Amino acid sequence: MPYELFIGLRYLKAKRKSTFISIITFISTAGVALGVLALIVVLAVMTGFEEDLKEKILGTNAHIVVLKSSGGIEGYHAMMERLSAVKGVKAVTPFIYSQVMLSSGSNVSGVVLRGVDPATDPQVTNLSRSLVDGKLTDLTTVPAPLASAEPVRPGIIIGKELARSLNLYVGDTLNVISPLGNITPLGMVPKMKQFRVVGLFNTGMFEYDSTLAYVGLGEAQEFLSMGKAVTGIQLRVADVYHTGEMVREINRDLGFPYYARDWMQMNKNILFALKTEKMVMFIILTLIVLVAAFGIASTLFMVVMEKTKDIAILKSMGATGRSIMKIFVLEGLIIGISGTAIGVVGGLLVALNLEPIVGVIQRVTGFELFSKDVYYLDHFPSQVVPSDVLLISVTAVIISLVATLYPSWQASRLPPAEALRYE
Repeated sequence: MPYELFIGLRYLKAKRKSTFISIITFISTAGVALGVLALIVVLAVMTGFEEDLKEKILGTNAHIVVLKSSGGIEGYHAMMERLSAVKGVKAVTPFIYSQVMLSSGSNVSGVVLRGVDPATDPQVTNLSRSLVDGKLTDLTTVPAPLASAEPVRPGIIIGKELARSLNLYVGDTLNVISPLGNITPLGMVPKMKQFRVVGLFNTGMFEYDSTLAYVGLGEAQEFLSMGKAVTGIQLRVADVYHTGEMVREINRDLGFPYYARDWMQMNKNILFALKTEKMVMFIILTLIVLVAAFGIASTLFMVVMEKTKDIAILKSMGATGRSIMKIFVLEGLIIGISGTAIGVVGGLLVALNLEPIVGVIQRVTGFELFSKDVYYLDHFPSQVVPSDVLLISVTAVIISLVATLYPSWQASRLPPAEALRYE
């Protein structure tokens, strides 16, 4: 063991005349540990929320969407075969997209109407797995009329929140109104058609559950007067984090007037907000470690003042200023590494068991930390990313190291004759 490390450890373990330095050392170690623990737990929770949100976005939307700059895509079957041949594409499905109004009794709501193909849509989106009532195939199954005079109404699937706001249940009828209606001598007349609710879905995102409605592809084409055209084609790919290269390849291959967009481009605002929030939280919580670093610096200043005689004796015996500086750097570094290690262990224990811990707190205090009805979560998301833990640990150790430099440098410059003169 190098003698600098040996002396540094002795200074940490030695019984000093004043317990004040020992208290500051303990507080500094605890401060580093608390900062590291808070960083690991907060970043794990934010990563969990981010991944949960991405899963819901990717479950409702396709990974890549191919559209036409004006009008619908004619002959989309050939386009689907062409896109299926692109490397990395796992499945494709056509869709129709339009804004309409839904009315039921005295309740009216503006929604996005999507026409989907029940045969191929389950291979691309998670709509079929989000259904809480009904089946996706009910969109194309024509029910027998209950009475001979009752007309046959096509099926529609709406979100759980939308059904709640319109006071609808499976089996009820509603009116779908399109502002792009028929032109008459009296002007534009909105087009209206009755549909029967055949299913309800719950994606876990209020924005989707309150503004989306699905009908069969053929019904959407007929209602919107699109003929055999579709709005676009949705793609599911093997790697959702490398869709940018695929979009550029598809755009080069198809050319104008077709263009492709991936899920990151379509949701860039919310993804950027999550990334920025995570970065800001990392910076704010790092301040806890910085405060602890001031404690480490204070501890070393007091140790240097207490060990003035020892420093002088070591220099008289031949120790260089560099060795003296190394003694105190190692002493402060040991405090920082110890606090970081304690914080990492504590942070991992909390982050990996956050849901039961939250459950115990809620049962003991009776206070609900987060409402499932508000946040649409069936669990408390927490995901530990090894690279985040490594970054936090390295940052804490570097901050602790920087905090030791100035007091250690001051100790290395102490003249031995001046130190021994008044002893």
